[in-house]
Amino acid sequence: MNKITLFFVLALIHLASCQNSQKTLPPVAQTPVDTVKAKPANIRFGLDLDTYQVQQGEIQKNEFMASILGRYNVDYTTVDELVRNSLDTFDVRSIRPGKKFWVLSDSDSANAPPNFFIYEKDKLEYVVFCMGDSCYAYTGQHPTEVVTRTVSGVINSSLYQAMDDIGMGPALALELAEIYAWTVDFYRIQKGDHFNVLFEEQLVDGESIGIKNILYADFNHSGESLQSYFFVQDGIGDYFDETGNSLKKAFLKAPLKFSRISSHYSKKRFHPVLKRNKAHLGTDYAAPSGTPILAVGDGVVSHSQYKSNNGNYVKIRHNSTYETQYLHMSKRACKVGDHVRQGDVIGYVGSTGLATGPHVCFRFWKNGQQVDHLKEKFPPSIPIHEENKAAFETTKSHVRSMTDSLQVNPVGSPNI
Repeated sequence: MNKITLFFVLALIHLASCQNSQKTLPPVAQTPVDTVKAKPANIRFGLDLDTYQVQQGEIQKNEFMASILGRYNVDYTTVDELVRNSLDTFDVRSIRPGKKFWVLSDSDSANAPPNFFIYEKDKLEYVVFCMGDSCYAYTGQHPTEVVTRTVSGVINSSLYQAMDDIGMGPALALELAEIYAWTVDFYRIQKGDHFNVLFEEQLVDGESIGIKNILYADFNHSGESLQSYFFVQDGIGDYFDETGNSLKKAFLKAPLKFSRISSHYSKKRFHPVLKRNKAHLGTDYAAPSGTPILAVGDGVVSHSQYKSNNGNYVKIRHNSTYETQYLHMSKRACKVGDHVRQGDVIGYVGSTGLATGPHVCFRFWKNGQQVDHLKEKFPPSIPIHEENKAAFETTKSHVRSMTDSLQVNPVGSPNI
C-alpha cells in the first residue's frame, strides 16, 4: 500500500469515528420558556382604567358640577361648555348627593385637567362626560348577569314582613302584589298563607339591582293554590293561571296598594262622627295622608269635586254597568271627562268631609245600585288564544323543569 492510499484510508476511518461519537453525545437539555400571559385590561365604563389616573368620590350636599370639577383644575368655561353640550343626554341638575363619581386623568400628567368625569346614576346606569378637543356626554350601562332564583315564604303578619323574614327586599312583594292584584285581597291575607316564587334577578358585579321577571308563582291563600305563569302573547307579557285564563280581572281588588280595611260595607253601622246608626255602603281603607289612590279599572271621570260630607271625591264610570267612587281625598288628581286607565293615580288619601282620620271610602255601583265589591265575581280578561295554547303548555313544562332543578326550598327559606 503506497503512502497516498494509506492517507485516504486513515482519513475515512477518522471521519467515521467522528460521526459515531456525535451520535452517542447526550441530548442537550432544553431550558423551558415560561409563557407570559397578558394582564387583562381593567375595563369599566367602556374605558381601560389602567391607562389613567383614577380618583373616586361621592357627591356631597350642595355640590354642583362646577364645584366638583373645579377641584380637578377644570376651568369654568370648560364646565359651561360641557353642561350645555350634555343637555340632550343628561341634565346635570339631576346630580344627587350620595352618588358616586370617578375622575380619569392622563397617567403622566399630575396637574392636568381630567379627560373624563363619570357620574353613576344608579347601580346600572352611568354618564360619561368627556373633556378633550370637544366636550360632550354619553350614557352607558354596566354589564349585567341574570340569575334564576326561587324563594318560599309563609305569612304571619304581612307580605312585606314575610319577604323580610327570608332576606328579600320589598321589590318582590310589590311584584307579587301587582300579579295577584285581581285575585288576592292583600288587606285580608291570613296567617299561614304561603308562596313559592321563581324569578329572574339582575346582578351587577355580583350585587342585585332588582327583579327582572317573575316566571312563576304559587300563592296559597285561604287554602287555595293560585298559580301564575308568565307568558308573552301578541307581544305582551302577562300572567295566566294553570288553565290559561288571565289573572287580570275587570277591576282591582282595592284602590290602594297596601293598607288595611277600617270599615266594611254595611247596611247598618254606627257613624263615628254623626254618633248614630247609618248605612255605610262602601269599604274604608285606612292609610297615611298622601297615599296614592288608584282607579280600579278603565273608565271616564264623571265627578271630581268637593262636598261637605264626601270631602274631595272622584267618581268614575267604567261602562254601562259599573261605577266607582273614592271619597275624603286630600287632593284630586283628575278632572271631569278624563279617560283613566286601571292603576292610574286619581287622587291622594286624606280626611276631608265627614272623616275622623285619613282613609279612602271606596264605593262600588252595579246597575245603579251600591254593592259590596268584595263579594262581586268578575270574569277574567283575555285568556290564552287557541293558537297559543301549545306554546303555553311548553312554557309551563319548562317552568316546572326549572323549579325541579332548582329544588324549591321548604317554606320560609330562600334558595339561590
